[in-house]
Amino acid sequence: MNSYLSKTYDFKRVLVWELPVRIFHWLNAFCILVLAITGLIIANPPVLMSTAEAVDSYWFGTVRMIHFITAYVFLLNFVVRIYWAFNGNYYSSWRAFIPLKKKQWENIKHVLKIDILVQNEEKQVLKNISVGHNYLASLSYILLFLLALVQIFTGFGLYAPTSGWWLPKLFSWVPYLIGDEMTTRFIHHLATWLFVIFTLVHVYLVFYHDWLEGRGESSSMISGYKFVRKERLKKGKHI
Repeated sequence: MNSYLSKTYDFKRVLVWELPVRIFHWLNAFCILVLAITGLIIANPPVLMSTAEAVDSYWFGTVRMIHFITAYVFLLNFVVRIYWAFNGNYYSSWRAFIPLKKKQWENIKHVLKIDILVQNEEKQVLKNISVGHNYLASLSYILLFLLALVQIFTGFGLYAPTSGWWLPKLFSWVPYLIGDEMTTRFIHHLATWLFVIFTLVHVYLVFYHDWLEGRGESSSMISGYKFVRKERLKKGKHI
């Protein structure tokens, strides 16, 4: 497939992912990793036998502190990404996440055939290759943003009673709205596993499309650049 693409068309190196988007991506990945690990430890803490005084082995408190500090970083990173969705280039804009045109839905159909049904659509690959995110991925990122909101609201809602700062207190109403603290904790825990599942699928598909299309899919979130067909640039096509 890669050789077919490279022999048929000329490609140009194009900046797709701006620096703020790349910083958000990797900081977000780091936060999800730390929050998932510390969150699962908080949910089911291991028993550590020690003869030391409790004040000298405050490991669980340290785990909670790391979890809370990372949660603040996650929230700030989330807010900055929303800001950049209105001030970045086309590929980072909120408009790039919502399929409004028929061709964009055709792109979703094509990606489903390739990713889910593993069909060989060589003739359609060139027509439907996305410069930025494909629109199936874009829809999944919308769900991810909503899931992040669930984590933020439930997480800070659980933290509010033991926090002395005003920010977590803003979310103190969340457990009452949901029903009780246990239900809030269950939703927060469930959302964590959904993040883990999404991450595994996301990493697999990035490497899969990198192999399928050969345009620098995996390296683009480091360098910011992808390889795009020159004629698509001349026509001003974004997908």
